[in-house]
Amino acid sequence: MVRIGIVGSAGRMGQALVDAIADAGEALAGGADKGDDVAALAQRSDVLVDFSSPHALEANLDAAAAAGVPIVVGTTGLEERHHYLCDNAADRIAVLQTGNTSLGVTLLAHLVREAASRLGEDWDIEIVESHHRMKVDAPSGTALLLGQAAAEGRQIDLSAHSERGRDGITGARARGAIGFAALRGGSVAGDHSVLFLGESERVTLSHLAENRSIFARGAVRAAQWLSGRSAGRYTMAEVLDL
Repeated sequence: MVRIGIVGSAGRMGQALVDAIADAGEALAGGADKGDDVAALAQRSDVLVDFSSPHALEANLDAAAAAGVPIVVGTTGLEERHHYLCDNAADRIAVLQTGNTSLGVTLLAHLVREAASRLGEDWDIEIVESHHRMKVDAPSGTALLLGQAAAEGRQIDLSAHSERGRDGITGARARGAIGFAALRGGSVAGDHSVLFLGESERVTLSHLAENRSIFARGAVRAAQWLSGRSAGRYTMAEVLDL
């Protein structure tokens, strides 16, 4: 039985994780939130799952590394320095960081990468995502994950080939660019579509999240897989053996 500790246990994802851990037959090691002792939680856990906030990530990684405990990082809104911190921690412990823990989204990213590698740059790529009105980051971590998959398929740098926030007279669309559009409203858990737009034809690959339980189940699956792994940086694709 894997003892799973939840960082960010008071949030909606934290509550969903409690149920997912029980459903998977694993043990809940406890939870920690702002002001709580993450180091103590790490000491009594076999693996940590972090759905807290970007500004807490450094301390959470340090606590996991000090305890020698693997960590699944599902927190979104990360910046370049956060990825550096994950890389640094991965020298000491197993770290799986992802913009989306859904198994369906993991498969979608694989399909997007494959499609992008086979369709030329004359096929425009647009990523459209919808989330609830309370989401603060845009594009979503999942949209960026899908954009990165498309960029990898085309062997290009996403940051140099992105189009975001179009407004007014924008001019012609750049050839080979990957576009992003973010919609916010209601209680949408998370919808993502990747459109490949060719001359007189188009292909759309989509994933619709009906509730947060899918992210919790995927995070628990990742925690089970990560437990006992040697130090390194891992991905959800490896969890599904893609």
